[in-house]
This record gives sequence, structure tokens and C-alpha cells, in this order.
Amino acid sequence: MAVQHALKTSRSEDFSAWYQEVITGSDLAENSNVRGCMVIKPYGYAIWERMQQILDDKFKELGHTNAYFPMFIPVDLFEREAEHVAGFAKEMAIVTHHRLEQRDGKLLPAGELETPLAVRPTSELIIGESMAKWAKSYRDLPILINQWCNVVRWEMRTRMFLRTAEFLWQEGHTAHETESEARKEAIQMHEVYKWFICDVLKLFGISGKKPEYDKFAGAVDTYTVEAMMQDGKALQAATSHYLGQNFAKAVGIEFQGRDGKLQHAHTTSWGLSTRIIGGLIMTHSDDDGLNLPALVAPYHVVIIPVIKNDNSHNIMEYCNKIKSMLPDSIRGFIDTKEYSPQNKKWNYVRKGIPFILEIGSKEVEAGSACVTKRLSLEKKNMPLDEFVASIERMLVDHDEFLQQRNSAFCNSKIAHISSYDELSEFFKSGNTGFVKAKWAGGSSNLEKLDELAVSIRCIPTEQSGTIGKCILTDAQTTIDAIFAKSY
Repeated sequence: MAVQHALKTSRSEDFSAWYQEVITGSDLAENSNVRGCMVIKPYGYAIWERMQQILDDKFKELGHTNAYFPMFIPVDLFEREAEHVAGFAKEMAIVTHHRLEQRDGKLLPAGELETPLAVRPTSELIIGESMAKWAKSYRDLPILINQWCNVVRWEMRTRMFLRTAEFLWQEGHTAHETESEARKEAIQMHEVYKWFICDVLKLFGISGKKPEYDKFAGAVDTYTVEAMMQDGKALQAATSHYLGQNFAKAVGIEFQGRDGKLQHAHTTSWGLSTRIIGGLIMTHSDDDGLNLPALVAPYHVVIIPVIKNDNSHNIMEYCNKIKSMLPDSIRGFIDTKEYSPQNKKWNYVRKGIPFILEIGSKEVEAGSACVTKRLSLEKKNMPLDEFVASIERMLVDHDEFLQQRNSAFCNSKIAHISSYDELSEFFKSGNTGFVKAKWAGGSSNLEKLDELAVSIRCIPTEQSGTIGKCILTDAQTTIDAIFAKSY
């Protein structure tokens, strides 16, 4: 007999359709009437707020402070850093007029701007302009700034959370006296992202540097965490960039050094966006809907009163007692909406709430709770005191299961390949996952990868040190690289 699931579409049938169904079924977001944009609904935004809080605390612990900068950037500012503008030119939304006028029965743009404005695709240049005012001496450095904001990149093909015309993120920007300090900052923030992605969100991620041809526009080095999704594709989860003095020279971040001479600052930038919610969905969710690690779950426990006759007072009193007994670290709530308990239960299964409690007359009389574990859908009656005493340990077990399951899956999807023919056969045969292979660097024969719709995701931080042939050029090299299809 086939197993009945909460979602209509399974991952094996249609991964893309399943992904969309998880989002709608768990009430995370919906498409807006603006092309390529989405509405993040309260439950989806609650997950983002949990992420914000964890990261914001970590940033401040490391000495960063939050600020806010304009979302409109004069287009001529981009002209100061040619490589940067080239990297974003095709994604920019440009404001050219400042009002509407009614002409021939239509509202049409009027009042052309003297200088067109780009709607913020990223903020290196405009934040750099402010840093140029703030950094007059080496004593003013380092400047450690972060902002939580929205950005716009005019994507042609969009998918909720993964790729939208407007999305939310944090972007850190720092200025330093020396190259070594700036490089240390970029690597430190890369490690923060690795911790957040792998230890907090329980994703499987390989950290490393982007190849030269794929680094951030205008950067000297780009560090990345590449996470593997359940369909074997890579998701660039977060990036950190050492920008050298490129942006400092473009906008004039100059300071008087210890030797009395003027010099340019070394800068970094780093960011993580709401696309990580898409990564969370595609990593942990199943054919019943969303699964969430404890630290970012809006709720850990939902209590559902099962009221059949005129017994509501005792049941509600007992439900309130359960909620009051939960440890302070546990986020719980009582659902009092007038829907059937069974519909409520499956709603919370789809939302990925780790523990669902159904409380009726039997539970009140026995002093127990009927507990459903989201990961296994196992239903068990537990004495109330036992449940309250063990809920924190059960959440740890919940997270450990998510991490171990995902780690085992991803490790099984890493192939070691020694030639281009093997690489081609691997992907043309319909295999998915990460391929670890030798690569000599440079831009030779990259078109071979385009034919397979594959890219070099990163040069892992952890290298084997062995010598082998580059799978694209046959040159001898020690460099290991990760090849994969990606989002």
C-alpha cells in the first residue's frame, strides 16, 4: 500500500514542482503581482528573523556595527570601477524619471533625472564614498559596517527565494589599514558563514575560493560556501570578498598612514541573502513538507486542543499548563483556531514544526501528551513531566538527525574523477552531485564545461596535495576543484 504524504508532488517525481509546493504548503511565501518579486509571508519572515538574530549577534560580537545607506546609487558612480559595473550592468534596475504625468488618458513618466540612479544591486561603491569621509587617519581604521537591507538584480528567470528580482540580505563592508588585516577579515567572515551554514542550519557545505574567472566583480579573492541540495545541484550559500585597494582607489578611501604619507585602505565585503531559505528547503524538506533545524524554527512545539464535546475548559486549562511548563529556550504556542485537529496537525507537519502535541480528554485525565515527531511522524503518548524534561534533548536529537542524514546523503554524492571523458559521462548519464577533480587554473577549455551545463564551484580550502592531470588541459597540477551543476 502506497504511503500517503502531506504534499501532492514528491521530490523524485518533479523536484522543481515539489520545491514550489513546499513553499506554498508551509505558507512561507507567494508570488507578487510585480514580475520576479515575492511576498515573504509571516511564517517565512519569522525564519529570516531567526537567521538575522543569530548572525547579527555574531557580527556584533566581532566588532561590527549596523548602519543604513541609500538604495539609490548614481549610475556615474559605477563608472569609477569598470570591472564592477561590467559585472552588474545587465542586472541593474535604473530610475530615469522622478514623477508621473497624465497624457492622453495615461500616466507616463516625466521629469527626467539629470543623473540616472541605479536601484542598489550591492553597495561597495556608495558605502565606500561614506568611508572616504570617515577615514582620515590610520587611527580611524578599521571601519566595520554591516547593513540589513533589500537589493534589486533584474533577473530574467526567477524562482522564489533562490533567484528573485528583489531579495533581502545583509552586506558587510569593512576598511583596513593593511592588506593582511583585510584578508584576515574576509577569511574570518567566510568562517562565520561556514559555521552558520553547516553548524546552525545543518547544511552540507564545501568552503573554498572561487576561480579567478568567477570571483566577485572587482574583487581580488572571493571565498564561498557551496552547499549541496537534494537534487545534487550546488547552491552558492554565502560569499566573502577581499577587495584589495580597487574600490578604495575608485572612491578615494585615503588615510594618513603611520609614516605620515597618504595611502589607500584595503576593503572587504561579504553577504548572505534570503536565498539561504531556499537552500534550507531543498536540503531538509521531505515529501510531507518543510523540516527546520531548531535554532531557526519559529516554533519548536505546537499544542493542538482536541475538543469533541463540552470539555473545552479542562482541555484549554491543561494546554495552558503545558505551555507554561516548557523551558524558556523552547518556543511553543497553542492553536485555538476553529479547524479540525487533523487538518491542524497536517498543516504543522507541512510547516516543519519539530513536535506536534494533540491534547484531548484522555491526555488531561492521564496527565500525558500525544506527541508526533515531525521527522518520523511517529506518534507517542508521553507523561507530561517526561515530555517537558526531555524536550531540549529531543530537539538536539532532531538536529543531529537532520545533519547526519544530510551529511550521509551528500558524501554519497561526491565523485572523484580523473579525466574530462569521465566528467562528461558522469553528467550526461544523468548523475548529479559534486565532482572532485584536478584543475590547473586559468581559462583554457572552459567551454567544455558549458557544454555540460557544469561550472567550477570552488577550489576547496582543504586540498589533498596530490599531483594529477587537469581534466580540462592535461597539465600537471596539485589543485583540487569542485565541479557541479548549480542554481
